[in-house]
Amino acid sequence: MSFPPRYHMAPKSRRITGEASRAKAVREALALFATSGFKGTTIARLAAGTGLSQSGLLHHFPSKAKLLSAVLEARDAEDGEFLNTEHGEAPMGWEAFDALQALVARNSSRPQFVGLYVKMAAEAVEEDHPAHEWLENRYAAMKEWLTDAVRFGQVRGEIVSDAPVDHLVRTTIAVLDGLQQQWLIDPSKFSMVEAFGFHIAGLRACWQVTEMESASAALSAVT
Repeated sequence: MSFPPRYHMAPKSRRITGEASRAKAVREALALFATSGFKGTTIARLAAGTGLSQSGLLHHFPSKAKLLSAVLEARDAEDGEFLNTEHGEAPMGWEAFDALQALVARNSSRPQFVGLYVKMAAEAVEEDHPAHEWLENRYAAMKEWLTDAVRFGQVRGEIVSDAPVDHLVRTTIAVLDGLQQQWLIDPSKFSMVEAFGFHIAGLRACWQVTEMESASAALSAVT
């Protein structure tokens, strides 16, 4: 589950010298956090994976929490750029849901990225978890984007005007999260892309303005 960059709410971390070592640490941490979680991953294990000493790793990231923040920001930034339109804007209307389906297809080949989100989302429900604020911001940003997308679609005349906006948004987020968790347990059992496609098809069947309805509305506007 992700969202375009303009909806990103987390503060940007400052750039740190030693970009190659920093990038390597982020890649290693992504893999470890995805499999062992935040609590199950130690600084010693992270340092060993990057080839740095513990003091060297802590030079770039003063704490494990800071490293987690960098990992989550990197993941969100990559997904956010993918979701943007070719003009660098957040997709609106049904295009937003199509963009999410494309992201689901992309993530089907990146189990580590899916694993990181599922693991962190489960752990970060606890208020004292270092990723708790990230999780809150993520849901808030996702909800804001999809709400804007649906309302834009209503104004543009492609989504029916009385569509239950909050319901469409929350169920879509819930389906995304649920599918990722089920798929991660056993990717061979079902297609995450196909399953999310059924959800989008259902939304369109209920709330997409048909050509006949659109023509009728246009006729009413001129009579």
